Amino acid sequence: MDRRRFLARSLVLAGGAALAGFTGLPAQAAAPRPGLGLVGAGGPCYPANRAPLQREPFLRLPPGSVTPGGWLAEQLRLQLNGLNGRMPEVSDYLGTQTSGWSVPSQTGWEELPYWLRGFGDLGYVTGDSATIEQAKAWIDRILATRQSDGFFGPAALRTSLNGGPDYWPYMPVLDALRTWYEYSGDTRVLDTLTGWLGFLNTLPGSQFSLGWGSARVGDTIDAAYWLYNRTGDSSLLDLVRTMHANSADYTHTIPTWHNVNLAQGFREPAQYGVLAGDPSLRAATYRVHDTVMGAYGGFPGGGFAADENARPGFHDPRQGFETCGIVEYMRSDELLHRMTGDPVWADRCEELALNLLPAAFDPEQKGTHYITSANGVQLDDVAKSHGQFDNAFAMQAYMPGVHQYRCCPHNYGQGWPYYAEEAWLASADGGLCASLYAESTVRAKVADGTEVTFTEHTEYPFGETVDLRLTSPKPLTFPLYLRVPGWCARPSVKLNGRAVQATSTGGYLVLNREWRSGDQLRLTLPMSTAVHRWPANGGAVSVSRGPLAYSLRIDEQWTRFSGTDDWPEYEVRAGSPWNYALQLDPEDPARSLSFSTPAVPPDAANPFTQDTVPARITAKARRIPTWRTDDQNVLAPLQPSPARVPAGTPAQQVTLIPSAAARLRITAFPLAGSGPSATPWAAVDASYSGVDSPQALLMNGAAAVPTDSYDQQLPRFTWWGHTGSAEWVSYTYAEPVTATAVQTYWYDDTGHGACRVPQSWHLDYQAPDGSWHPVPDPSAYGTAKDTFNTTSFAPIRTTALRVVTQLQPTVSAGLLAWRVTTT
Repeated sequence: MDRRRFLARSLVLAGGAALAGFTGLPAQAAAPRPGLGLVGAGGPCYPANRAPLQREPFLRLPPGSVTPGGWLAEQLRLQLNGLNGRMPEVSDYLGTQTSGWSVPSQTGWEELPYWLRGFGDLGYVTGDSATIEQAKAWIDRILATRQSDGFFGPAALRTSLNGGPDYWPYMPVLDALRTWYEYSGDTRVLDTLTGWLGFLNTLPGSQFSLGWGSARVGDTIDAAYWLYNRTGDSSLLDLVRTMHANSADYTHTIPTWHNVNLAQGFREPAQYGVLAGDPSLRAATYRVHDTVMGAYGGFPGGGFAADENARPGFHDPRQGFETCGIVEYMRSDELLHRMTGDPVWADRCEELALNLLPAAFDPEQKGTHYITSANGVQLDDVAKSHGQFDNAFAMQAYMPGVHQYRCCPHNYGQGWPYYAEEAWLASADGGLCASLYAESTVRAKVADGTEVTFTEHTEYPFGETVDLRLTSPKPLTFPLYLRVPGWCARPSVKLNGRAVQATSTGGYLVLNREWRSGDQLRLTLPMSTAVHRWPANGGAVSVSRGPLAYSLRIDEQWTRFSGTDDWPEYEVRAGSPWNYALQLDPEDPARSLSFSTPAVPPDAANPFTQDTVPARITAKARRIPTWRTDDQNVLAPLQPSPARVPAGTPAQQVTLIPSAAARLRITAFPLAGSGPSATPWAAVDASYSGVDSPQALLMNGAAAVPTDSYDQQLPRFTWWGHTGSAEWVSYTYAEPVTATAVQTYWYDDTGHGACRVPQSWHLDYQAPDGSWHPVPDPSAYGTAKDTFNTTSFAPIRTTALRVVTQLQPTVSAGLLAWRVTTT
């Protein structure tokens, strides 16, 4: 088993390995596999790729084939009774007389398509008749808008993108229509898709370079393949070639850093490669994924740091991942798993679903938020614009948010239904694949087209065994593929109580045999507690067991600040300390951790809350008093580990819980240390913080080297919009340090804005009585641009230093870096 495909962004610290001796794995660790070696002799029992499209190892089963149980069924029940299932009660985008998707003269864009895509599959996977009937009613309305040239939906979309059609909002509509066809066999869908894709085929290629659709065109490519496989219309392949040639280019570059664009778009080269047959296209998708995650995914949970747009320097786990990004990334992983047969994509889907998705909602799924972070200690209805987020609106309170968050409340509904449907897949050789483990029953055709049933009992991801029982009308020979997660080193299989040797191929255990009704299989996936190091974020550490990341259990104080009894709006604040560094055995970090399975209420169906989660880990930790929140209650960025903990700080026992059950969370921890090898963590404050946060000085760290004083690739701190005033910025340490020099790299945007180097400045230190004094015997206080200005002085023992500036008249000033030399 190639464990690197699970650990490419981090480094596992195993027994016998010293913490200081590790370096990161290469970003390309999860290289594309040559392809899954299918072992069965049969052909597909479900629609598969026609020539010249390359064969997909796995095929999607019709909606309704998988019936979830256990915790997955509970997530779907919460969704039925929550925001997605009752969205028409709260969203004015779904009015039957006001939406352009039912009345073309009205307006309409992505909101209803987003909602309908998840809502329909929610009905199919749960069998809820009211949901299915409501989805059908909307599909009937949409199909009725079809025009003679194939166009349908809101009339305004025909010319809304530079005089041509905006084809982006049709992508989720096509998904909704396709799954409806797969569920019902409604042939109107084939006619409507034929008309729409034919309409797109009449457009100039340049139209596909415009709008959101350009970055997300893989969705339409998938729809074109789907229709081609059912009709054989080769003009659809010409459309695919046109779209690929003119849309955003992921094959040679990363054309966008918008998180949802990336979550959907990175797979486009591999999708086009199904037609083109060029293996470099598939490799491009792996490369884009690894580049993005290598730069911005340096923390547990499977997301990357892009509150809306990934930005250079903003890679700390306090940054967030949009809820739309979570579910779109999951969908891309699901599609790529079927397309490539590489189980790394199922691993990645599982990582997102089991660590991030539940925490994106309140426990009743009555509200969501825009952003979920690996590290976050206050979720309130306040904009976090001083360095955490790229947008100036509040993103973290739990609420229906159909206008404030807009896309996410409508779009999140695809997450759990698609996950349930992808739990089982058909294989192209007439078999089945157990893909995403959860309590479930699947009814599917195998071998000669005979339908069989597998019933799956498991406590996964909290337990390590998966039990399968077959019901079949007759003996049948077919392969059963069992995904082995990348974290699992020693899987084993028993058949009817006896150990069997399964074939191992491409990350799966495969049993290709004659099956009989009543056969029972037990798959064991041994789990162990592991500690991971994250080099990209100062060597922070995280804890996992099996597929689950673990977060600090923080007392969550929920306050309803607005909303109604049916649709409450919540803020969540910390009621217990959170600023802990883990104290680990350097020779065997996992030995410092104790795993247990606490008793939970017997009627607890949802394991993703603090009170009902059936697993925990205890650890020793020590607090870092200078790891604080800023003026907007956002925790400060991680600084290098090990972090120097003040002498005499006692070790405390802390509890870690699966991070999906933690709405407030510390998931990437500092490592506690002492002595000269440990870094004293500073708290940073400033006289004024308007647009740019002083936390940027911690984010950039001692290793940052600006290209010049107008470097736009690094976070910056400025006193803008104060001009001509006296200002300061300070570092405060938890215990005294001996400082001998500082280096300042001034921000100056001459020709672009109104920041200049300061008129003058000096350095103060804080005396034990709290008073401030100039450092003794300083060398010159430089104000040169495009370089570090070094000022040395007589050694001074202090707990705080501050740069005091006099700004030039009518302009402001700022810093890209401020380094302190200590002994």
